[in-house]
Amino acid sequence: MKMKRPVSVIIPCRNGTNYLSEAVASVRGQGIETEIIVVDDGSTDATAELARSLGCRVFVQPASGPSRARNLGLQMSRGDFVMFLDHDDVLADGALATMLAAAESQIDIVASRLRDFVSPELSEAQAAMLQPREAAYGGLLTGAYLFRRGAFEELGSFNEELPSGECVDFLLRCRAVGTRLRQIEAITCHRRLHLDNTGRHRREAEHKGYAASLRARLLSRGHKR
Repeated sequence: MKMKRPVSVIIPCRNGTNYLSEAVASVRGQGIETEIIVVDDGSTDATAELARSLGCRVFVQPASGPSRARNLGLQMSRGDFVMFLDHDDVLADGALATMLAAAESQIDIVASRLRDFVSPELSEAQAAMLQPREAAYGGLLTGAYLFRRGAFEELGSFNEELPSGECVDFLLRCRAVGTRLRQIEAITCHRRLHLDNTGRHRREAEHKGYAASLRARLLSRGHKR
């Protein structure tokens, strides 16, 4: 597939000096022209400096959360296709080529699969605290999703008012506007499990965010109780 502009890989990141280099290297190794955008969301470490040294386009904002970071990255990106990658995850070899091949002209989003891995620097006792999923699974707004830029004309930006649950809100909007999605079974992203995973500390908030998003959608359809 010939692209006029490269794929934009947007990495929202706060205090990411531990794993950012590996994430960027996994994008560079794809053999596909990319621009890598790191949005530093109020880091107190040298995330921005590291990202610049790795050749990324870097934008810094006060700590405002992942939705605003993704929106800023999307606004500044230039690619025909867009991917959001967490700074502690890594793309599988050939991931972008596989997903681009699946992105036919009428497809807005290509969805693939993630697989967990335990970060290798952890001790045996630390690793035992984690529970990697045995099977591959889907994950919105991760390296398992590739978006055609035009899809955002209908979807709009991410909801910055939600403290969590922004992924669910976005998925509901995709369904509401009839976004054309193609599911493939390839594993394109390896999701790192470590002691500071955002998801491990935000689980309760994510459930609340899901409920808020669902209520908003139901109310908008006239199902107010």
